Amino acid sequence: MSRLESFKNTLEEEYQFPAEYKFKFIVSSESISKVLDLIPNSDYSKRESKNGKYTSITITKMMNNADEILYIYEKASKIDGIISL
Repeated sequence: MSRLESFKNTLEEEYQFPAEYKFKFIVSSESISKVLDLIPNSDYSKRESKNGKYTSITITKMMNNADEILYIYEKASKIDGIISL
């Protein structure tokens, strides 16, 4: 079983969809808008690192199924230097 399939199975076991899901990312502060564009019109919070070089972003969104979550992570993986938590 691939890591992706394993993660999807875990999501399906842990959540009863539709469900509110929290995405957490760390990016360079210049990439904040790219992350927020992944899930427009969503609630989010952000916190800068001490030196302001990095920002942690938490985005909360109602998701219909595990595939939607995987799709967001796939799009996020294309942002240079992003860390998904």
